[in-house]
Amino acid sequence: MIHQTAVIDKSAVIEENVEIGPYTVIGPETVIKSGTKIHGQSVIEYAEIGRNCEIFNFSSIGKRPQDLKYQGEKTKAVIGDGTTIRECVTFNRGTAAAGQTVIGKNGLVMACAHVAHDCIIGDNVIIGYSTGIAGHVEIDDYAILSSSIGVHQFCRIGKGVMIGAGSMVAMDIIPYVTAHGDRAALAGLNVVGMKRKKMKLSEIEDIKSAYRILFMSKLTLEEALSKLEDSLSSYVKEMTDFIKTSQRGIARPK
Repeated sequence: MIHQTAVIDKSAVIEENVEIGPYTVIGPETVIKSGTKIHGQSVIEYAEIGRNCEIFNFSSIGKRPQDLKYQGEKTKAVIGDGTTIRECVTFNRGTAAAGQTVIGKNGLVMACAHVAHDCIIGDNVIIGYSTGIAGHVEIDDYAILSSSIGVHQFCRIGKGVMIGAGSMVAMDIIPYVTAHGDRAALAGLNVVGMKRKKMKLSEIEDIKSAYRILFMSKLTLEEALSKLEDSLSSYVKEMTDFIKTSQRGIARPK
């Protein structure tokens, strides 16, 4: 059902079984796939919205990025299947740097959050109320960001990370940890999240052992990485590969 007061650009592609509420504006070059519901008074343009998504009132999706370098190049915002965008979220499209801003499948972006240009966000990610994510940030699958967090541009947040409310993230956060504070420091491992993912006890123990070697031994980071190089655990390899490819440096325990 499309409400009679909705304004839809001629170039927009609206698939079957899409609901669009009153006073919503669907702008140019927008694709909305089947089963998605757009609540009233939202604005969406230059975007691809997946199947079975729900976008709540007053959200702004795909508008011009807040980047002074942007020169009007054609870019877009992409929202994966099954993702929920709550009230008053701003989700800007990309710039020439990446071409798009993306959140994957089954995500949840809570009310008043902001996702800036060129962010790449994985599947099953939760972004809490009033959290602000600056441009070029990468967030991997199953990460959870609580409310009122600030994430500095170009930061990376690893798979399965849990970040506490009010944190200011200025460095990369390695996979499977918890972090909080200003500036955010590691506070241990996200064991609860790993158990929810039904990881084996032996796999969790491998990650615990790697964490101890990385941050609780007297080894330098380079020595610790060398010691973990022969680990057979794919999860430990994720952690070490993340560290080796970090450009901003990684957050550590206090």
